[in-house]
Amino acid sequence: MDSGINSKANLQEILNSLEVDRKKIAETYQTCYILFGLAILILVVGLFIRFAALGIIGCLVPLIIGIVMYFRIDDDAKKYKSAYKMNIVGTALKDINETLTIAPQSGLPEYEFISSELFTTEPDRYKTQDLISGIADKTSFGFAEVHAEYKTETRDKNGTKTTWHTIFKGIIFVADFNKNFNVSTVVRPKGIADAIGSWFSKNVFSFGNSEVVQLENTEFDDKFATFSKDQIEARYILTPAMMERILDLNRKSDDTISISFIHSKMYIAFPLSHNYFEAPIHSSLLAPDLLTYDLSIVQFMQDIIHELDLNTRIWGKE
Repeated sequence: MDSGINSKANLQEILNSLEVDRKKIAETYQTCYILFGLAILILVVGLFIRFAALGIIGCLVPLIIGIVMYFRIDDDAKKYKSAYKMNIVGTALKDINETLTIAPQSGLPEYEFISSELFTTEPDRYKTQDLISGIADKTSFGFAEVHAEYKTETRDKNGTKTTWHTIFKGIIFVADFNKNFNVSTVVRPKGIADAIGSWFSKNVFSFGNSEVVQLENTEFDDKFATFSKDQIEARYILTPAMMERILDLNRKSDDTISISFIHSKMYIAFPLSHNYFEAPIHSSLLAPDLLTYDLSIVQFMQDIIHELDLNTRIWGKE
């Protein structure tokens, strides 16, 4: 009990200290915005009264001051955001699970994103951050934010135009499945799987001899398309109980999930648009619901271990 009280007192102390930094950063940003607005106003007035040169020269003073202030405080903002993740989020995670840690600059490596076979397009631009990892009972797991994109280029009379398209934006969850699979088994949303099925053979993520696995759960087959090179192993993994658990997990998700079982791991992709664990700049750190939403996602991810019964060690790694 005393340990819990001390932990909360320590967290409150850190919050109070960071709140001072946050206010300074927020006030400086506001001053910068005022200076930028003043620069624009001076320029507009100068042009309106037909003294363009005076407007241009006059706007440079607040503009330069604003830019210098902005870049100076931007370094402080980065340090503040890092301290928030390491100290505030890091401490709060321990209330969910003592083993949980956060590594803001780490994430899911791009090679693992590709080898997970969750997606059928190789990224041209890849960002990942905020790796949270831990152990639930005997199962090691982790998850990170990922934003993967590919580009297309079109040519017209004005030159080449590059357009970026999102492959995936959200959280990818990885757990030790305690089984070395002989082949990969991939479960994708039915609509996406139908659309890409015709060009698997020529894609960088070629499924080779993979076949569609027909499963006995009608609802599961309506929602997902399952691919594997080994029909028997796929059915061994996707037992009736496992399929029901995946359907239940999918109902709790904002969008349809994708899952793969490959090597000795299970990967689950949760499409999400919100960035998590970001320190507020223009709202107080002392708000009572500061971490409620973000921590609910962490709890949700940890609950997957129990939802999918991954702690039941029915197989041993060979």
